Amino acid sequence: MTHTFEGETTDLIDRLAGLTPGSATHALRQRRDKVAVATQQSHDALFDPALEGLTLAERLLVACYASRLTPSATLFAHYREALEQHSVDAAARAAVETGAPDDISDARLRAILTFTRTLIENPVAGDQAALQTLPAAGLTTPAVVVLAQLIAFLSYQTRVVAGLQALHQLETTT
Repeated sequence: MTHTFEGETTDLIDRLAGLTPGSATHALRQRRDKVAVATQQSHDALFDPALEGLTLAERLLVACYASRLTPSATLFAHYREALEQHSVDAAARAAVETGAPDDISDARLRAILTFTRTLIENPVAGDQAALQTLPAAGLTTPAVVVLAQLIAFLSYQTRVVAGLQALHQLETTT
């Protein structure tokens, strides 16, 4: 089952990278169709509203924040738009968009976003002590696993989009 946000085409990476069928970069990506399909399926699974552990709002806030930190303007805009389509606390959204999650009063969300920042900015610091802050803030083990998987996927997604955008830009300027 594909879980897309309003206005999204089936393949998010193609859409965000500006790829269209018939372009050389699109054809190159489709040579490994299994990878493209698996990438979309991973996105769909991680943003499935029924996924337990983290709420969809928490996952979207993580995605928006991670995209801001990386930085990926394309993914940041995508996830910010997705946040606007869902009931997300305005103060939490503003803190994520401005990069000030320490100002969030919700200890659970603050711990989630702090851990996100740690893994993106200094992955070596994502050690046992960093992990232990999550259960201390009320996250279950399955929630911690979902969070770690989401952050890893977002890192991968950022690199795929950036690489395809660069290839597409090269294709269109030569």
